Amino acid sequence: MSGSVSPLAPKTFAEMPALRGVRMATAAAGIKYKNRTDVLMMIFDAPAAAAGVFTRSKCPSAPVDFCRKNLPAGVARAVVVNSGNANAFTGKKGREATELTAKSAAQAVGCSEGEIFLASTGVIGEPLDAAKFAGVLDRLAVEATEDFWFEAAKAIMTTDTYPKVATRKTEIGGVEVTINGIAKGAGMIAPDMATMLSFVVTDADIAPAALQALLSAGVGPSFNSVTVDSDTSTSDTLMLFATGAAAKVGQARVEDSDDPRLVSFRAALNDLLRDLALQVVRDGEGARKMVEVTVEGAETDAAAKRIALSIANSPLVKTAVAGEDANWGRVVMAVGKSGEMAERDRLAIWFGDVRVAVEGERDPAYSEAAASAVMKGETIPIRVEIGLGSGSATVYTCDLTKEYVEINGDYRS
Repeated sequence: MSGSVSPLAPKTFAEMPALRGVRMATAAAGIKYKNRTDVLMMIFDAPAAAAGVFTRSKCPSAPVDFCRKNLPAGVARAVVVNSGNANAFTGKKGREATELTAKSAAQAVGCSEGEIFLASTGVIGEPLDAAKFAGVLDRLAVEATEDFWFEAAKAIMTTDTYPKVATRKTEIGGVEVTINGIAKGAGMIAPDMATMLSFVVTDADIAPAALQALLSAGVGPSFNSVTVDSDTSTSDTLMLFATGAAAKVGQARVEDSDDPRLVSFRAALNDLLRDLALQVVRDGEGARKMVEVTVEGAETDAAAKRIALSIANSPLVKTAVAGEDANWGRVVMAVGKSGEMAERDRLAIWFGDVRVAVEGERDPAYSEAAASAVMKGETIPIRVEIGLGSGSATVYTCDLTKEYVEINGDYRS
């Protein structure tokens, strides 16, 4: 955890309720950090349905490979997460570390290694000494408790300045169910299949295939629409588990993601995913402002998203925001380089409610004072009208400050 908490941090944290069918415990194994927890173990009392999405990086970590191998069976009994070391680009040693961890976890819980899921976050390229925490898993399995969500979120932090938690209550077929989620992420965040670590659990009884469909659809407007620095991690893992405990109070199992009984559950899940994703952006390394980029009038939604990401990932746009400079010329630049169709003379740009450019030139009524006032806010909305079609998209980013360079300049030391 870095010294000061992000100014964009939530003013209050969600009160995280216990969730039926899952228990958690944390330990300080000394993997990289001193005097803080760095291992999380999540245990499901009965086999839980599992779904996941992972990085599209061509250099994935050993734990991502391990999860991908186990996911088709769709069943989880435990999750082990460590922070401080990503166990990525660690070759044979990395695979051996995941095997040792999985074996230890399976023995501690009393299940097969195929029902274990692993995630690691931290420095890339350093071998992970799994013996350090393989030894604590027996104890964690015994100590694990239901009411531990906030502590769980703290144990998986790296350069995060605050733990990221969210919870929602909803219903399936008239029976109340809960969804709880934790996330970590502050740097190396770019939209490419869940750019961070996040673990979401519900006590609903939903089959793995239906759960996977819900998750795969839910990442689009949430985790795949955020970017801190355009860099996609080797370790990105987002997993969703359903303990099925609500079956005991009368919830009928849902087998199909198109089941009409999932309407409110889907909305609650998508809302929670977006909440966690925005908490990640608001903790962007060194961030002082959040930027909401909306592109309308593109040829397609996909084109709108690529243009929006071109703007959101532009270091020149992000440094202008950091300097509270309403430099809309940088937005024009980012639209033009996106590779998507844009009609220069149809372009209109807004900062907040202030239209700064229209029909390919500066707005005749442009007021530097009004535009500058928008830039002084904590959240900066930038909207671009392309004028070609009906495609639209919104992505979220943060400014790029001197602190980002400082944090990443000495990350390994």
